[in-house]
Amino acid sequence: MIRVGQGFDVHRFSAPEEGRPLVLMGIQVPHDRGLAGHSDADVMLHALTDALLGAAGLGDIGQHFPDTDAAYKGADSAELLKNVMAKLHGFGWRVGNADVLLIGERPKVGPHRQAMRERVAPILGVEVEALNVKATTTEKLGFTGRGEGLAAQAVVLLIRSSARFLLPESDR
Repeated sequence: MIRVGQGFDVHRFSAPEEGRPLVLMGIQVPHDRGLAGHSDADVMLHALTDALLGAAGLGDIGQHFPDTDAAYKGADSAELLKNVMAKLHGFGWRVGNADVLLIGERPKVGPHRQAMRERVAPILGVEVEALNVKATTTEKLGFTGRGEGLAAQAVVLLIRSSARFLLPESDR
């Protein structure tokens, strides 16, 4: 059995004086501003997490880690991803591959791509080659083009060898 999921997330840049680091795919990327959010605002991992949850039919990141819960204030999105992966494994799912896209003018992903893949692939339980990380611009159009924030999209393929793992009604 296979399922495909997609995720999308957006975060605005924080004010420079806030001093927030920019975290993308679980690593700090040098930039003059971080992203605003309740957690570490890792827009790429949030999109990836949503794609995984969607493929498994488990809702979305906001259901599992609400921004109204103080427990997730400043949370490391890689830890949230680990939590989701444990749930997926409990239902018999494994990741086949994932493709994550950053949308924005800056920062450039190229210099950090391999570190991002090496950081996240073990969390997903896949080889580095099964995790693609890329970026695109919007040709200076829209909020990402004006440098107001970043967006990310992700697509994942989940594989389950048997249908014996049925989701309890409470997890649907």
